[in-house]
This record gives sequence, structure tokens and C-alpha cells, in this order.
Amino acid sequence: MSTPARGSVDEPDYVPDPNRWRALAVCLMAGFITLLDVSIVNVALPSIREGLGASASDIQWIVAGYSLAYGLLLVPAGRLGDARGRRLLFMTGLTLFALASALCGAALNAGWLVVARLLQGLAGGLVSPQVSALIQQMFRGAERGRAFGAFGSAIALSTAIGPVLGGAIIALFGPEHGWRWIFFVNLPVCVIALVLARRFLPGPEHRGRPCARDLDPVGVLLLGAGVALLLLPLVQQGQWEGAAKWLLVPVALALLAAFGAWELRHARHAQPLFDVTLFRVRSYSFGALLMLLYFAGFTSIFFVFTLYFQTGLGYSPLQAGLAITPFAVGSALAAAVSGRLVARYGRSLVVCALALVALGMGLVVVAVLVVPGEHAGWAVAAPLMLAGAGGGAVIAPNQTLALALIPPAQGGSAAGVLQTGQRIGSALGIAAAGAVFFAHLAGSGGDYAGSFRFSMSVSIAFVVGALAIAVADLFDRSQ
Repeated sequence: MSTPARGSVDEPDYVPDPNRWRALAVCLMAGFITLLDVSIVNVALPSIREGLGASASDIQWIVAGYSLAYGLLLVPAGRLGDARGRRLLFMTGLTLFALASALCGAALNAGWLVVARLLQGLAGGLVSPQVSALIQQMFRGAERGRAFGAFGSAIALSTAIGPVLGGAIIALFGPEHGWRWIFFVNLPVCVIALVLARRFLPGPEHRGRPCARDLDPVGVLLLGAGVALLLLPLVQQGQWEGAAKWLLVPVALALLAAFGAWELRHARHAQPLFDVTLFRVRSYSFGALLMLLYFAGFTSIFFVFTLYFQTGLGYSPLQAGLAITPFAVGSALAAAVSGRLVARYGRSLVVCALALVALGMGLVVVAVLVVPGEHAGWAVAAPLMLAGAGGGAVIAPNQTLALALIPPAQGGSAAGVLQTGQRIGSALGIAAAGAVFFAHLAGSGGDYAGSFRFSMSVSIAFVVGALAIAVADLFDRSQ
């Protein structure tokens, strides 16, 4: 029996914005380009290492620094957008993202590029929660599901197509300077999005300017420090040797607990950074945990695929990107369709989608076991498309269900928490899958196919964990 999605918060005064679909297109442009820079850089790392003389630590920070900085601002930026106007924060973040991209492309040394990537990540963290909050603000009912479906397609495409696009750019401009154009291509997209944003995005819904206390600087510091200390050992897992880094995790958890306690206290006197009582909404708390686990499995497979195809099988960056394109195709198609189905099938749709992802990823492992050599890229195409079809029906429906009962006035901070969980999940999944990959590779004398299979089992375990959460939510909602 299907479980329909619950209705959104009752808003009798809601009037549809006539520009909402044009505004959505602008949001998708910005969301796509900021998330693309999480994955597109991976295939350019050999060229960056050679062109700038970057060390292994520099390379790690060029990749991980973006995700770390991106995750730090999601909740504060969401709250600031709720308070000061989402269009203002959207355009500010996009402008800074364009400037940081130009700095990345013009880098003269590795240190310059690392700093520019950190700035680029902070700018992306300003933009991203505004996209989800604007969708929450402009759409209701079945339309919201379709809008989040389109956003889910953008997320899936940006993650999966990054290696293909990066490889194509390097092939077009050459290995010496091609990596610079990976950043420069952001500039025209940002300029077009800024022009359209000024015209189509809704302005602030009120003219009141919150006081400093309402912007909750103590909460910002506690949350920022907690998230940074939690992400740091994960993103530096491959470069920071020894177990000392894991001592940061209990410190991070203590800071996050202190953040929760502070927010409960602060809410008695002023507007908190994040209303922690939203976690009492079971659809929201289940959705947040599900997304953390799913992103741990979803993003880590691209990391191990890159290692296996490029390092193990000698694929070029473009070949490696093309080999995982079936996932992007399946995901994009399913995301668009699932946005139209979530209002009818609700959490049942997410359960079936996660089961499909786990099945597809399991078949990928079987395909590499049967065809471990240079033809592995062809062998995994069909299973990857199957997994992608499942993945495309996870992100958008889950986000729609998670935010369905959240008031739009709190949409930015609520979406920021969801996306922070995604960043933590991504870092956790890559750290865990990468550790298993390299440990098996060292112990097996260079068995890349075996290392790939073992690391994929870690990714599958995270997806199965997300499936368990979805099933628990399904039964809870049917009681």
C-alpha cells in the first residue's frame, strides 16, 4: 500500500509567484555550478600536481578544502537568508563564487589554489541553502515535489557529470592549462545567473532587519567549530597519519551538543540560528539521517571509481568520466519523474529507490568480479544505470518529505542542516571507502579490482543503512 506524502504547513494567504518556474531555472543553474565543483576537480588533479608542483597534502586540500568550507556556512547562510532576504544572499554568494573561481583559474602556486578553493567553498555554502529555501518559499503541494525533482536532477548530474566534463575540458585545452578552464567555465554561468536572479527571484518578504542577537553569533561559532572539527579528520584521513586526528571527533560532538543546548536556551529570548525542536518532526529527523547515510554511499562510489579506472586500469580522465556517465543518465531521468510521484507514493517511493540503488551497486561488484580488466567500464554500464535510476528517486522525494511540515520562514536554516548532513556524509563515506581501498591495495600487492570491490561494499553498507531508516520511517508514518 502506498503512503502518500503529508501536506505542507497550512498557509491560507499563499499566492503563487508567477515567475516561480523561471526563478527555479535560475536556482538550478547556481545549484548545479556550485555542486559541480565538488567533483569536477578530481580528474584534473594529475595536471594540477604537475603544473603547480603541488604536494600530496596540497592536492588533498584542493579537493577536501572546498567541501570543508562549503559545509561550514550552510546553516548560518540559511538563517541569514531567512532573516535578510534569500535573493540578496543568493546573489552575494554567486558573485563571490565567480570571483573565487577566477582566482582558482589564475593560481600561480599550490598555496594560492588552496586558499582560492576555500573561498570558493564558502561562497558555494552561501548559495546552496538559498536554493532549497526558495523552492520551499515559491512552491506548494505537488508543484513543490516537481521543483525538488528538478533540483534532485541537478544534484545528481553535477556529481556524476563532473568527471566527464572535467575530462572533456582537459582534452580540449590540453593537460598544461586545461585544469584552469575547469574553473574559468564557471564565470559565464555565474554572470548569466546573476542577471536572471535580479529579475526573477522574489525579494524579501518583510522589511524588518533582525538585530545581532537574532542572528545568534554564539550559535554560529559553536556550530561552525563543531562541524569543522568533525569534518577535518574525515577529509584529512588520507594525509594525517596516526590516530590523534580522531580525538577531534568527541570534541566536535561535545561542541554540537553545546550548540543544541544553547539553541534551546537562546530560543526563549530571540530567534535561534536553528530551531532544534524541528527534529521533533519525525519526517524531518528521519529525512536528515537518511540523507547523511545515503550521501556517504552515493558520493564515495565516484571516488573509488576514479581510483580504479584511472590508476588501476589506466583510463584517461575523459574515459573514466564516460565510464560512470550511465549513473548520471539514470539519475537525471529518475529524478525528474520521481518529483511528480512523491505526492502520491511518499516514503514508499524512497524505500523502493534505495533498494534499487543497493541492487545496482551490488551488480557493479559482480560485474567487476567477472570482468576485472580494461573492459570493466563496459561491464558496469547497465548496473550503474540501474543504481542511478534508484538514486535519482531518493534525493528529491526525501527532501520534499523532510521539509513538508517545516514552515517556509524556517526553510533556509532547515535546508542548511540537511545539506550539512550531506557534506558530513560525503566526507565520512569517502574516508571510509578510501581507507578500505588503500588498506586492501597495500596488503594485496596492487590488486585494484579487489580493492575496488571491498571499498564498494562499504558504500553499499551506507546505502543499506539509509534503506533501513526509510523503512523505519515508512512504518512509523503508517501507524
